Amino acid sequence: MPGFELIGQEEAEQTREVFEKGGILFRHSFDQLRNGVYKVRDFEAAFAARMGVPQALAVTSGTAALRVALAALQIGPGDEVITQSFTFVATAEAIIESGATPICTEVDDTLNMDPADLETKITPRTKAVIAVHMLGVPARLDAIGDIARRHRLPLIEDTAWGCGGTFRGRPLGTHGAIGTFSFDFAKTMTTGEGGMVVCADDAVAARARAWHDHGHENNPALPRWEDSRSGSGFNYRMMELQGAVGLAQLGKLDRVVEAQRRNHERLRTAIAGLAGLSFRTIPEGSQITADALVFYVADNATARHCRNALVAAGLGTKILPEAVTWHFAGTWDHMPSLVAAHGGDLRRAFPASRRWLDRAVALPVTVKMAEDVPARVRDALKTVLA
Repeated sequence: MPGFELIGQEEAEQTREVFEKGGILFRHSFDQLRNGVYKVRDFEAAFAARMGVPQALAVTSGTAALRVALAALQIGPGDEVITQSFTFVATAEAIIESGATPICTEVDDTLNMDPADLETKITPRTKAVIAVHMLGVPARLDAIGDIARRHRLPLIEDTAWGCGGTFRGRPLGTHGAIGTFSFDFAKTMTTGEGGMVVCADDAVAARARAWHDHGHENNPALPRWEDSRSGSGFNYRMMELQGAVGLAQLGKLDRVVEAQRRNHERLRTAIAGLAGLSFRTIPEGSQITADALVFYVADNATARHCRNALVAAGLGTKILPEAVTWHFAGTWDHMPSLVAAHGGDLRRAFPASRRWLDRAVALPVTVKMAEDVPARVRDALKTVLA
């Protein structure tokens, strides 16, 4: 939870400059009218510098970022892409939209990809792995990266929940071939909707940049209306107002993550002694974004009693247990290719993941958490976990 809590004067000033210096909302062209204002271009450069990568590409959403990443890796019909069973539905949707088949692994006690199960899911049709840093906790990137390298598979990091986190001292999203980010309204930084693709390989980055812009190569030797192209694409361009908000929000990212980590620890300390409660595992070397505090209880009935107690106290939970159907592949029977790839019955497809998720409760972590919230959370949970 999120940058929207800090939206204020900085975002207003950045967007005001767009209107005061020409009002050009398109990220390209109109050079003589825009008086040097290129907010998306500046946002990309600032984000790349923040992440320590040579280039970044701003797009319209985190879902678009995944779709562009798959296109840049030239993944399509007949291919398989492995991701994890606990993720937002968009991860699988992007794979399907590329023409490939989504294959999902179990998750382990980190609630991220189980590396041991990843190994079993690789086939000759596998062309990429998408590891997701769910709710701000890094996946086991050491093991996942080793497996991907051994099988010569590009690793995509779905960093929708991980912007501002690190693993082994490096920003999340920069450990694989491509990193994707979401800037929707509930993320650590927001442009309302929006996303980013980061990549170190020049050829892959060039394909991503062209594909997100109808195939435009933005050849400096040609005007845009006569631009060169070597393949088709789609339109996932970010507009200038989003870029302006992104610049302001990027300047607040460290502040957001630091506040969330403090409040995450306050919540953890408050409930640590309750009976029958254990915390989600965080891989060694991780710096989390602290998007949520996840703990496990005895069973699903207890998890739902915890949610009910929190709601009755004027509080609540986040995704677990109330919104798991949007985040667990075991419920996505509306995706025929996913169903077919996992034996025709998703209810039986991910038993280990289901056991972890059934027992999980996620507490939202905010930037501006009131002083009394940890005590109120503890008191509510004590009525169930006595």
